Amino acid sequence: MEKNSTIYIAGHTGLVGSALVRRLEKEGFSNLILRRHSELDLERQVEVEDFFDKERPEYVFLAAAKVGGIHANNTYPAEFIYRNLVIQNNVIHSAWKAKVKRFIFLGSSCIYPRDCSQPMKEEYLLTGPLEATNEPYAIAKIAGIKMCQSYNRQYGTNYLAVMPTNLYGPNDNFDLDESHVLAALIRKFHLAGLAASGKMEKIEKDEMIFGPLPPELKEAAEKSGETVVTVWGTGTPFREFLHVDDLADACLFLMNLDEKLFVPLIAAVSVPLVNIGVGKDITIKDLAELVRNVVGFEGKLVFDSSKPDGTPRKLLDISRIRTLGWEPGISLSDGILKTYEFYLKKSEERAETLTSRLV
Repeated sequence: MEKNSTIYIAGHTGLVGSALVRRLEKEGFSNLILRRHSELDLERQVEVEDFFDKERPEYVFLAAAKVGGIHANNTYPAEFIYRNLVIQNNVIHSAWKAKVKRFIFLGSSCIYPRDCSQPMKEEYLLTGPLEATNEPYAIAKIAGIKMCQSYNRQYGTNYLAVMPTNLYGPNDNFDLDESHVLAALIRKFHLAGLAASGKMEKIEKDEMIFGPLPPELKEAAEKSGETVVTVWGTGTPFREFLHVDDLADACLFLMNLDEKLFVPLIAAVSVPLVNIGVGKDITIKDLAELVRNVVGFEGKLVFDSSKPDGTPRKLLDISRIRTLGWEPGISLSDGILKTYEFYLKKSEERAETLTSRLV
């Protein structure tokens, strides 16, 4: 890509999209095309086609999606499959019609079978049953990968799908009904600390900003007593975590690959797919302890084994992108600290905004 290339980032306000914008701006790319949902509804085919016909972007990062953790996937399966299918169908097809030069489709490691061999290689796609708790979302993402492959085969496009592992970082979703595990843990431990001190005013402001609290934390806050943080599942599953800034770095790396390296990727015998992760994982229990230490929570930590664990282990094989020369650069402990700092800053900024509106 040239510094003045027209680059469209779909979903630029989300966790991944905002990281892509930060990275592209840092590298001096000056012609970014950004549209909020109120300006462009990606679920409306006519709007998307008109947008691509008018703007004619040269490069596209598709980071727009309906995402969430186990609870959200279990609660809204129809939304997860419908909205993701519609968004990616509209954007991929319109990109082809507009003759986009290169296209990167963002997926998720949940595309791989529940009992997949570890670490998971790209060629393991569609070799076994999916994890039931997020199957609708996974099927939608698999369809997106196959769309990229099919358009490459039939139309000679340059579309690449990248599958990141579990993501976290600035602009993560801290709503406990929809968040992924790491963001949820950060908020739970922080609020439990406030609850132990009976700081109801701060807790109430946090609820207005990030969503409602679990009943047990509210009860503890009202009593100003010892607090307990409850984590879904047994704590035994292994998960791999990638800071979203590392993902943005990897996506830019892949988009800028020399033609001699990029073409073989999208012409892969199996699928035009690249895993992006860190190459090592951690149990949910150890993750919880790590987040607890970063936040400074001193209360009890318990695991609710009546809740689903999800896939037993999800570790990506990242040898394909490593062979090309990319490596992650942010450690998990540093990344958690940066994310907690972002959460605190965002909480303070929004609290000030709320206060000014009430005055």
